[in-house]
Amino acid sequence: MRPTATPSAPSAPTRHTRRGAALVIAGSLLGLGAFLWPLWSRPSGTIDAAHLGDAPWLLAILTPLLLATAAAEVGRGALDAKGVAALGVLAAAGSALRLPTGGIAGTEMVFFLLLPAARVFGVAFGYLLGAITIFASAILTGGLGPWLPFQMLGAAWIGAGAGLLPKATGRAEPVLLAAYGAVASLAYGALLNLWFWPFVAGDGTAVSFVPGDAVVANLRRFWGFHLATSLGWDVVRAATTVVLCMSLGRPVIGALTRVRRRAAFGAIATFEP
Repeated sequence: MRPTATPSAPSAPTRHTRRGAALVIAGSLLGLGAFLWPLWSRPSGTIDAAHLGDAPWLLAILTPLLLATAAAEVGRGALDAKGVAALGVLAAAGSALRLPTGGIAGTEMVFFLLLPAARVFGVAFGYLLGAITIFASAILTGGLGPWLPFQMLGAAWIGAGAGLLPKATGRAEPVLLAAYGAVASLAYGALLNLWFWPFVAGDGTAVSFVPGDAVVANLRRFWGFHLATSLGWDVVRAATTVVLCMSLGRPVIGALTRVRRRAAFGAIATFEP
């Protein structure tokens, strides 16, 4: 297999390589295991006792996988030096968007930039951008802790999902992006509750995790916990994302598309036997 550069259609996002896709899948499987292992074990103690043990290892494994994903995209021609520079600039911009509000009361603007960027540049780019943005913003805001790798994975999945959205043009594109942003914002909040819920709800309550009980029963208790603790914040995050996507989505997508064209992102790697 050897790469050959072929021009892409102007509106088509940058494709990912097979190796890059495999690494994205590997990182995602690792993340799913990290989120879900308490549901099939008998967790005890506090969040610190549980995740201060596994979170550093998760971050230590996730970071090389992210670097390997970027290297795979560069090595196969789907991402060049200009693409790496764009990734850095967008991650820095996304981190800056977290500074004005810090996510207070669910007000979160970082997804607004992540979604159009992933839409324009593709799945692997969105996956990398989501994870790097959260990591960089954690350094800027002092948000380092056992929650960090879980936040990185959640944002990475949101970015990858935006890169997989179907084609849309004109006014339909910001509507599609806003609808996805609303669903993704709600899912992100639920996912980030899942990583610590088994350790904080206590024992014997209506929302406690019960080791060994049926998964469906535990998920019902988790939903009650989620409704009681953070759904209101997630709704605000979703509303913020929808408003920004509907009002600024088209010009941002247009600007990023022009960047992709001028930076020769159209020279996408395809493969010949």
